[in-house]
Amino acid sequence: MVTSARMKVLDHVFGALADPTRRAILARLARGDATVGELAQPFAMSRPAISKHLDVLERAGLLHRVPEGRVNRCRFDGAPLRDAYALMEDYREFWDDQMSRLAGHFEKEKIR
Repeated sequence: MVTSARMKVLDHVFGALADPTRRAILARLARGDATVGELAQPFAMSRPAISKHLDVLERAGLLHRVPEGRVNRCRFDGAPLRDAYALMEDYREFWDDQMSRLAGHFEKEKIR
């Protein structure tokens, strides 16, 4: 059973993943740590706009900022995705079962 606190974390994770810019940032971070400037480079948006995206990712636990002098390096953390994956896996199992039942129904109808 998923607790209320766990559901809140999932809400943050799915909300963070809902935006293509944030997904692109995570894809970049999956290849290794990067500074905020490096993450902002491919996007035609201001640094404050990028920072807002990073804040959303950080709130979801998908990103950690590590201060290095005057620069913040950002690091990807995939741990929150485990619960999201588990939830989606439960739904996949449900729909696989439903589709198997439907296929069985059509097979019975075809035999008649």
